[in-house]
Amino acid sequence: MTTAVWSRPEDERAGTELLVMIHGYGSSEERVLPLFEALPANVTGVALRGHFDVGANYGWFLLDAFLASDFADVVSSANKVFAWLDPVLASGKFTGASLLGFSQGMAMATTLIRLRPTAFRAAVGLSGFVLENELLTLTDDLDGTLPFFWGRDAADVVIHQDAVDYAADWLEAHTRLTARTYPGMGHNIGPDEIRDVGIFLKTYLG
Repeated sequence: MTTAVWSRPEDERAGTELLVMIHGYGSSEERVLPLFEALPANVTGVALRGHFDVGANYGWFLLDAFLASDFADVVSSANKVFAWLDPVLASGKFTGASLLGFSQGMAMATTLIRLRPTAFRAAVGLSGFVLENELLTLTDDLDGTLPFFWGRDAADVVIHQDAVDYAADWLEAHTRLTARTYPGMGHNIGPDEIRDVGIFLKTYLG
């Protein structure tokens, strides 16, 4: 994974919190760049490009219309993210790491949290879902204290109701959840949502 867009130049990143931003399926890192404007002054954002080819765009693992996926592909993708992230954090430049994911990126973000429950300070999920997988469920070891912002449009037709219900139950059980809905936004990232993400990040990372 080599393509990453940063919110600030390298010589201005030391001493800031790192927010790893993960786009959705059939998209690219450009999709989450508008969220850079919401970042607090002490947070550096980095938008990663998924390694899985989806036509002319990218994703993180193969996904069908019912949001089903292969567990081995999911874990492989998560390990690719960790392989990129670990040396970045080992440099000692950043004070900590948090996650933000849109659509399939929310599934990736929550998977990363499930695999490393104490590695992240906060997380944001936008118009996305949580993977319903028995093996991942066996690894769930979060203590419910991780701040998590979940934003969506209740009428979003891309994320089916069963996936929404599972995400709601999982987030309530495993995170310190802040949930917001944005009528009329659809499967998108809206300006009101961007504002609220900024408030959330400032509250928990500021």
